[in-house]
Amino acid sequence: MPTDPLPDLAEDFVPFATAALDFHRAINLPAGPAAAPRAELDSLHAHLTALYGLLDAHTARTTPVVEAEGDHLRACRIRMWQAAEHLHAAFHAAPRPGTGRPATREACRARLPEGAPELSVCQRHLTTSAQVRRDHTPADLRDPFTGLIRH
Repeated sequence: MPTDPLPDLAEDFVPFATAALDFHRAINLPAGPAAAPRAELDSLHAHLTALYGLLDAHTARTTPVVEAEGDHLRACRIRMWQAAEHLHAAFHAAPRPGTGRPATREACRARLPEGAPELSVCQRHLTTSAQVRRDHTPADLRDPFTGLIRH
């Protein structure tokens, strides 16, 4: 069955984003041990949630046409969300600006809000998590990756 040709695509910006990340790592990360700054973790979280959205769009378009590829993209999308959850947790575990110390155990247990602008990562995370909850079951999100899918 013939398919309609794809429309001309805009410039592919994904390779530029990849190159920018590689360049950033090469010039900005010190060789010695150092805690990742919260601003960096926030930026990485924004990057992963954007990648989740891109993978979501590809998954929705691909699955009806090539189911096996769609399954792989869906698995990738789930793992991207899991990585974003870990980055969100790392952000809150990172040393606080001003004090240079992580939050106390009591503050973590009480889940005390930090206020703006630190909550931008939380707002982004909650916005994306609403979409994730619509698209995936809790079992999908907690299942360890085995590499096995239906096809």
